[in-house]
Amino acid sequence: MKPQSESHLQPWNFFNKSSSQISPIWFAVFLLVVSSEVIESQFLVKTLPGFLGELPFTLETGQQCALSYIGVGESDDVQLFYYFIESEGNPKDDPLMLWLTGGPGCSGLSSLLYEIGPLSIDYANSTLTKTVLKINPFSWTKAASIIFVDQPAGTGYSYAKTPEAYITNDTLSTMQAYQFLRKWLVDHPKFLNNPLYVAGDSYSGIVLPMIVQEIYDGNEVGEGPKINIKGYILGNPTTDESSDYNSRFPYAHRMALLSDAIYKVFLQSTKENCHGEYLNVDPDNSLCINDLQVVAECLGRIYLGNILEPSCEIPQLQIQWCRDGTYLYSSTWANSRDVREALHIHEELNNIEWVRCNQTLYFHFGAEPIAYTHNVLSVVGYHQRLADKNCRALVYSGDHDMVVPYISTLNWIESLNLSVDKDWRPWFVNDQVAGYTMKFSKNEYRLTYATIKGGGHTAAEYKPEECFNMLTRWLANNPL
Repeated sequence: MKPQSESHLQPWNFFNKSSSQISPIWFAVFLLVVSSEVIESQFLVKTLPGFLGELPFTLETGQQCALSYIGVGESDDVQLFYYFIESEGNPKDDPLMLWLTGGPGCSGLSSLLYEIGPLSIDYANSTLTKTVLKINPFSWTKAASIIFVDQPAGTGYSYAKTPEAYITNDTLSTMQAYQFLRKWLVDHPKFLNNPLYVAGDSYSGIVLPMIVQEIYDGNEVGEGPKINIKGYILGNPTTDESSDYNSRFPYAHRMALLSDAIYKVFLQSTKENCHGEYLNVDPDNSLCINDLQVVAECLGRIYLGNILEPSCEIPQLQIQWCRDGTYLYSSTWANSRDVREALHIHEELNNIEWVRCNQTLYFHFGAEPIAYTHNVLSVVGYHQRLADKNCRALVYSGDHDMVVPYISTLNWIESLNLSVDKDWRPWFVNDQVAGYTMKFSKNEYRLTYATIKGGGHTAAEYKPEECFNMLTRWLANNPL
């Protein structure tokens, strides 16, 4: 997801750097006994500014004793904010989902408002100074209870108590998300028996399979509480840094953005001059750089998030409608005082500016990291290990996404050497082709792959009805 601001103030001066450490998670049995008292102190949000009347679903934004946050990391120096929405169907039996938004550094509120949550922005009745909300008829919370978490520190309303705790990487972010989930389940024991799926999109495709592996490993060694993990869901996922980037070129050719002649010359010359690697190019390799420049002239003004939409980074053009412009509504809304009060953001944190995506954490190919180091460049090996588990996986791609092209995702899935149960075929919503799908398996592992026709990065933002139908059919073990 594209960042909208570089700013995210870090209020460690408001907190005692030597804050006491919360009891370790392995005292789960004790905590489960007293958890009924904790549940009574949940922050339930009944109304929200911009929405008329009471919310027709159950929204929780934390525990009163924790000021709406769950502490993770060393001495709980990282404080993670979350939005929990109970299933609008049958929360007692419906799956529980931990949702991770991409970036890294994009807030869970972005996914809630723009992708899969029960509320969306009513653009027809909104202004940049007053945001109006409406019900999303295709919310995934109709089929599952979802925890939208702002992670890592510096994302959304989440913060760190010390400057050092803002510095993180893929492996540390993984462990903090895993610790968050365990603590959350201790505080919410009635969801311990619900089937759990870890879900997310975009850059969360890196940390998500590592989190799932941690859950399986933790269960095997008896780490409490035992988590009823059933599988994972990935949309438009970053998986392998080099492969995802390099696949943009054959994708552009397939989508008629590169002619046959240009692509043929490109393949031949770059194979010789770039050695098949287009991401990490030696700046002194002038032959390779010249080869890539020809392609850049064809693709330079294409909006990678959805190749059919206008590029809004061209200053000399007047763009009447721009997808990036729609993100301004959420910034206005989330930074207003009445919204912060409704969500139980402590007044001492009012100097934190909420941004949809924090660019200091964002992933830029070839750029030096600021606060987030991308120390895991490929997680294909994690998917290979998960293929040996009793596990279900749903992986989907918007087929007009050139940030993570579908061909890259399908390539790493096929590299797992799974059996093909059902080969490439169309699937339908309202008797129209909604995309194409395949089913794979290996022993007790099952993977469904689907494309979303016309979907961008990420698919649910562009095609909410199709993605909702995909999810509900998959959760019910029905064919797409």
